[in-house]
Amino acid sequence: MTTAQRPTLEAVARRAGVSRATVSRVVNGSTTVAEPIRDAVRRAVAELGYVPNLAARSLVTQRTDSIALVLPEAATRVFSDDQVFPGIIRGAAQELEAADKQLVLMLAGSPAGHDRVERYTTGRHVDGVLFASLHGEDPLPGRLARLGIPVVCSGRPLDGADVPYVDVDHVGGVATAVRHLLDSGRRRIATIAGPQDMVAGIERLAGYRNTVAEAGLPELVATGDFTRESGATAMRQLLAEHPDLDAVFAASDLMAHAALRALREAGRRVPDDVAVIGFDDIETAAYTEPPLTTVRQPIVQLGRQMTRLLLRLAAGEAIESVVLPTELIVRESA
Repeated sequence: MTTAQRPTLEAVARRAGVSRATVSRVVNGSTTVAEPIRDAVRRAVAELGYVPNLAARSLVTQRTDSIALVLPEAATRVFSDDQVFPGIIRGAAQELEAADKQLVLMLAGSPAGHDRVERYTTGRHVDGVLFASLHGEDPLPGRLARLGIPVVCSGRPLDGADVPYVDVDHVGGVATAVRHLLDSGRRRIATIAGPQDMVAGIERLAGYRNTVAEAGLPELVATGDFTRESGATAMRQLLAEHPDLDAVFAASDLMAHAALRALREAGRRVPDDVAVIGFDDIETAAYTEPPLTTVRQPIVQLGRQMTRLLLRLAAGEAIESVVLPTELIVRESA
């Protein structure tokens, strides 16, 4: 019984009618070969089922064709019902699939995980690094960028590092939500803020504060961490401290979901007694009771845009940070 031999570079060259060196250049991503010849080589590769030697190609090109997506969160948070993380992963995976590159997902929710990410990325096992969900003044993105490793973050780094980022318009999105509450006659507008060691939490609170200040209204603030549990706790705190509140903006949909339940348990009707608005527009927002008014952020698009910028940066192009627009989705809760 004979074993079928794997197609060789020479076989591809014969099928395409070109030299072995030309096939090698095309396989290694060279743009110096004319497009018709590249097409002929690609057809031959597909017809023969040729699989490049990735180790050899990496030695030649100094590329790994892999991109790391680093999430400084515990696995229990990443793989929870928070749809932000799957959205970013999905967007990044779509762009990398189109670019024929691999996604390496790395969690850094502990000091050991953080150190492991630093060793792996500084060891040049990937061609670039995407950071999402940064907490505090994490120095790693700036450190990698100074080493010449392409880096793009979701949200501006809080340590002031000169690293390109993609984000959404948190401040403008919240301002639109609070003005919607003001236009409907609400005057005791509270907020369940997000964590203040994350740019999303900081900027969403700033959007709330700016808008209630413009209206000459007091700040009614409790803080959560974007989870359901923290949203329920914060809502109960607000009801105890400000029983006359008539509206709540929650800085995430999960916290808004919990606020709806806490209000119902307290005998408050939504929206008759208290209007509620969230932020994210996760899939379940349309199915709460009542359906949740929320600020939609294009989270999959954010993941895709981050990846596009990183691929351009890795190719030596100059890039600029991008801020994506948000949209208020009005439903029955406000």
